[in-house]
Amino acid sequence: MRILLIQPDSPAEIIGWGDLGAIAEPLALEYLSAGAQLEGHEAKLLDLRLYPGTLLQEIKAFKPDVAAVTGYSMHVLRNLEICRQIKNLIPNCYTLAGGHHATLLPADFFEPEIDFVVTGEGVTPFRTILRLIEKGAKSISVPAVWTRDPNNKFHFGGEAPPFEIDNLVFPNRKITANDRNEYYIDWMRPIALMRNTVGCPYRCSFCSLWKIMDGRYYKRELSQVIEELAAIQEDFVFFVDDEAFVDNNRMFKLAAAIKDAGIKKKYFTYCRIDTLIRSRKLMEEWHEIGLERLFIGIESITDEELLDYNKRLRVAQVEEGLRAAREIGIKVFAGFIVHPNYTERSFKRLVNFIEHNKVDYPSFTIWTPLPGTDALKSFDEVIERQPNGRPNWELFDLQHPVTKTRLPREKFMREYHKLHKVFAPQYAEHRDLNRIIENRKRRSQHEQYQPW
Repeated sequence: MRILLIQPDSPAEIIGWGDLGAIAEPLALEYLSAGAQLEGHEAKLLDLRLYPGTLLQEIKAFKPDVAAVTGYSMHVLRNLEICRQIKNLIPNCYTLAGGHHATLLPADFFEPEIDFVVTGEGVTPFRTILRLIEKGAKSISVPAVWTRDPNNKFHFGGEAPPFEIDNLVFPNRKITANDRNEYYIDWMRPIALMRNTVGCPYRCSFCSLWKIMDGRYYKRELSQVIEELAAIQEDFVFFVDDEAFVDNNRMFKLAAAIKDAGIKKKYFTYCRIDTLIRSRKLMEEWHEIGLERLFIGIESITDEELLDYNKRLRVAQVEEGLRAAREIGIKVFAGFIVHPNYTERSFKRLVNFIEHNKVDYPSFTIWTPLPGTDALKSFDEVIERQPNGRPNWELFDLQHPVTKTRLPREKFMREYHKLHKVFAPQYAEHRDLNRIIENRKRRSQHEQYQPW
């Protein structure tokens, strides 16, 4: 069968500042591609972030038997639109939706243009679905999958079997061979993404990632990590673990194994500030083998908000950790949450904190009640809605307030965008978003686009 794997683009009119600093490789779809290959199928990957406006011609040219989309909450409506277009052109093509939002709120995909909604880890159920489709099964029921019946009703196939991280296939990076130079995070270009662990043992109130793996923390066999890492061609590698350094002993062993294997890379990964403080020798060891940058979710600059976010941290620890990173020589990409209740004084305090602590790369998101968190147990506080009453998921990109703001909304957004202008002057060239979008279209259609 022909399998089309689609990475959605964001609607042009809602692209936020954060969408301009990175286009990371579609790792989830590379995993699915590897699974499809093992089943003997031909897989193609269409990254609409690089090739906007090419969906219809790709569908007509490739004529997929199965198409799969993935994404976060901000991609829900776009993914439904993509699947509608596929069904309009090829009614018999099976469509699958998976990813973060599909796992936590699958009901948003219970639509006629979707045949299967995959929850949780996707490769195993994806392979099972492909086998059943190929056999011509009239009724398909797969664990961890919602399946649409002829009456457009969705039925759940039951709980997934226990997750075994070392049973995961290696992602098929060959499927993105022609585009790998286009994947970057700021100045780290080209950059590859890689999983070392899965899950998170922490319980931050604003985050739902830990719920996807039921709060468990899975660690890959080190030999597998080394084998995959050695095969990556890029100089820059971003470990996409929710928190890579939870197990100190393991990460010391991994650093030693990387040294012994003679692997020379430059690394970027997530890390908690208290892990950095507690594991300074480990960080020094990793810095020696190539760790250049840490993504640290600082989130707030007040003890009250940190307590509310269940970060189990105090501001004094944040400042201690930032000093430690400077002394070690590791750059910090710091994430700050701007709450809708911010006043002008709150914005000024945030600016002063960043300047006082000499934060290398501050980044900002707007507090959003995300699926899977207690803040979204109901939609009562969400002011951005679809006509059907459900949230307008397109605005759940962490760059738009979807609840009421204490300041007038326009003033809040002016203050928010001012943060980017003050601390990220490189964004100045990206102020004309329409110009960027048109440039991307021209580049994809005339310079890079190659039909299948």
